[in-house]
Amino acid sequence: MRKAWTLGVLLGLAGLLTALFAFGLQPRDPRDVDSPRLAKTLEDFEAPLFERYRGEYGDTLRYADYAAKGTPLVVNVWASWCRPACWNEAPRLEAAWERYRGQILMIGINFQDDAAEAEAFLERFGKTYPNVQDPRGRIGIDWGVFGVPETYFIRGDGTLAYKHNGEISPEALQTQIEALLE
Repeated sequence: MRKAWTLGVLLGLAGLLTALFAFGLQPRDPRDVDSPRLAKTLEDFEAPLFERYRGEYGDTLRYADYAAKGTPLVVNVWASWCRPACWNEAPRLEAAWERYRGQILMIGINFQDDAAEAEAFLERFGKTYPNVQDPRGRIGIDWGVFGVPETYFIRGDGTLAYKHNGEISPEALQTQIEALLE
């Protein structure tokens, strides 16, 4: 009787572990990470701009100088070591900036990266919108970055409309920018 009970418990535990393992192996979309910051304002930051942007934007960029000023913002968190996702989306982001410049402001946040590698990335992809340095990841932590790349779509009133986790497609980028402009 005791052996049967022990065997039943062991089989039950084995079944439970098998079910949990199978659930864990199910495909999931990594972009399906909800942000508790939706419809809220994001934390202010001040960060040094990369050298190439300093003439037009000053030495540092302060988020509060642009948020809630009526112009929608698209903020992309990236790193040069983020391959292939950041490398794939870099030309898309630059193309969107060129298309919507004057209607939105785009800001890049370089997350936990080597400055020289980040500069090479900016040069390689011809980034013309302002990019700031976040070498210790403080801004990313304050904003709840799950992993790079991430793109934040911020309404003109400064509230977060949408957060895209992972590489953004051209269609998703356009859809979210158009939604900001409505």
